Parts: sequence; C-alpha cells; structure tokens
Amino acid sequence: MTAVKMRNIGPKSAAWLRQVGLRTLEDIAAIGTVEAFMRVKRAGFKPGLNLLYAIEGALLDCHWQEVPEERRQELILAAGAATALLPPPRNRPAAGPVTTTHMDEGAESGAGFDRLFDSPDSSGTED
Repeated sequence: MTAVKMRNIGPKSAAWLRQVGLRTLEDIAAIGTVEAFMRVKRAGFKPGLNLLYAIEGALLDCHWQEVPEERRQELILAAGAATALLPPPRNRPAAGPVTTTHMDEGAESGAGFDRLFDSPDSSGTED
C-alpha cells in the first residue's frame, strides 16, 4: 500500500491498515481478511462491512461487489464472532437497564433541591 495502490482500498482504509501494521497485500494475506478487519476495529476505528468486503476483494483481485454472496456471509459470521469476543470499550460502561428516580416534593426537611444551593436571603453575604 505504500508504493502500490491496492484494489478496493481507498485512502482512509489504507491509513487504517497502515496504522495497524498492514502495509502490503502480503501482510494482509498472511493474517487473513477477518483478522485484518478486526485489527482495524480493535485499534478503535469504526470500519463497516464494506471494508471487510474490500479487503477480501483485494486478496481475490476483484471488485468488492464481486465477492460471492456465500463468501460475504462467511465473512460476516466470522467477523461477528470475533467482535463478540472484544471487551467493552474502556471509556464507556457497558449498557445496563435504564432506571428513573423521582424526587418527592414532600420529602424530609433539607432534602429538596432548593436546599442544595445558597438562597439569596442566606445570612452569609459575599463582598
């Protein structure tokens, strides 16, 4: 990909692949389509299925739309299984059930929102 442009691989995809250490068609062939796709995904990029098909097409030396439907389904299943094994993102907690908390207006004294902040008539004034 540095000197020779790979078929189906545009500038953005090429940059992603370079950043995960895949610089040539031989590099990708050595690890396979799904592993190349997963390396991009594990690096934090958000590749779509078109990248999966594009990589396979590059290896088969055909346009990505010419990848047989049966092979596409195999790739989707393999990528889905590999994605399921990924840990949850570090910067976001795993999604959980959503709950709603309601505050009672007649709650015990001092528990209301109006008690959280100083009132304008508070005894302490700022100069």
